[in-house]
Amino acid sequence: MYRYVLYTLLGMGLFIPSVHARPVSYPGGWTLMTMNDGDKNTLHLHYSPNAKMSLGYKFEYWRDKEMTFNGVQMNNLLKRWNKKDSQANVYLKSGVGIAHSSEGKYDGDNSAAGFTGIATDWENRRFFASYENRYTEAGKIDDFFMQSARVGVAPYEGDYGDVHTWLMLQVEHTPESDDHVTVTPLVRVFKDVHLLEAGMNNRGEILFNYVFRY
Repeated sequence: MYRYVLYTLLGMGLFIPSVHARPVSYPGGWTLMTMNDGDKNTLHLHYSPNAKMSLGYKFEYWRDKEMTFNGVQMNNLLKRWNKKDSQANVYLKSGVGIAHSSEGKYDGDNSAAGFTGIATDWENRRFFASYENRYTEAGKIDDFFMQSARVGVAPYEGDYGDVHTWLMLQVEHTPESDDHVTVTPLVRVFKDVHLLEAGMNNRGEILFNYVFRY
């Protein structure tokens, strides 16, 4: 367990301060997210009763682990800094639910599961940086730590209502996987309530994310 704390502290120190769309929306807002990369496919639908927390359903399928998670996720805004030309945020993201395994000796097993982690981001109209970590515990099925960071730049500064574009580089670190580090160049495009991300990592695996706020 101590090594996960160490990884977290190192990660927070190495990377500039959420990796995808922000996990808390405006009061009364709903957000639908689907995230797909070389490791997993996820679906997250959440509601924000206020500007500091959201609660919703979370589905995950981890391909290499052959593990499915269904549960409830809560996101809490711990701190926000609003400056004249920039904004920074720190979130706590946690979930509880049931994990189901289709792999090896655990094929068909179910277990109570949960995860927690910190997500933080900073951005202005030209630059973006973020860091996120997570520890997952799924009983005898699996337990693991992972962290990721992004940096991004906007090639132009659009006005309100324009199509906005970001060029980003994502680095993921999963200590217990065969490929400890994954690097993914990607493009983020958003307009109004729609956000789309697409890229390919250094192993030739596709990243495709879509976020819809309403």
